[in-house]
Amino acid sequence: MPEIHETAIIGEGVELGDGVTVGPYCVIGDGVRIGKGTTIANNVVIEGDTEIGEDCRIFPFATIGLPPQDVKYGGEPTGVKIGDRNIIREFITIHRGSVGGDGFTRIGDGNFLMAYVHIAHDCRIGDNVIMANAATLGGHVEVEDNAVLSGFAAVHQFARVGALAMVSGLSGVVQDIPPYTLASGPRARLYGLNLVGLKRQGFSSETISELKKAYRILFRDNTSMKEAVRKVQAELPYTDEIAHLIEFINKNRRGIARAARKAEAE
Repeated sequence: MPEIHETAIIGEGVELGDGVTVGPYCVIGDGVRIGKGTTIANNVVIEGDTEIGEDCRIFPFATIGLPPQDVKYGGEPTGVKIGDRNIIREFITIHRGSVGGDGFTRIGDGNFLMAYVHIAHDCRIGDNVIMANAATLGGHVEVEDNAVLSGFAAVHQFARVGALAMVSGLSGVVQDIPPYTLASGPRARLYGLNLVGLKRQGFSSETISELKKAYRILFRDNTSMKEAVRKVQAELPYTDEIAHLIEFINKNRRGIARAARKAEAE
């Protein structure tokens, strides 16, 4: 059975799985669903059409499922879907979706969200993402699996951060950050591949070598992006990683961040 502190307020139709713990002074709104084994510390607020998976840990003063900070929002019944084994630290804000998206903010499994992170309406977070303290996502942002956003990094609405990309602290992301790359700066530019992250994820030396070649063609050769993409497709083995990189670039809406000048990279 769930363990609910006597000071917590639980709304109508709330579903709490086996082993759920709800701490003091929490407010769980009508219809919220929380999977088994999830622990909710004190002073947490969860409302709206919100579903949280199993074995998550939610720390004090987090707020999940509150209305989006969107001037177009008119009280529509939107929500949040969060997967399993997520760590949601103190003072995090995760806002429900809007009718400008599909109605849901979505977070996958195994993510580590540190204190003061903000995830705005209609964001899409994959699996095993790390967002350090006060990293911030505008509305409709997409962050793919295993990406890392360092402290105080901010991502503009509708921008994307690709799989296994790493964004340094205090960076401003205004264009898409391709998978497997390092990005930094007030208007973030690329500084090569995230080699440490690739090796930690078990990427082979052959795969990393091919990604280095692709990066050089896409971001170092003095050609247009369309020409560079065609060259990668023509000259390199079309591995899953190369295919994902090209697909990500082709789907961009805000443009792709470009490489830092050589002087900056040095």
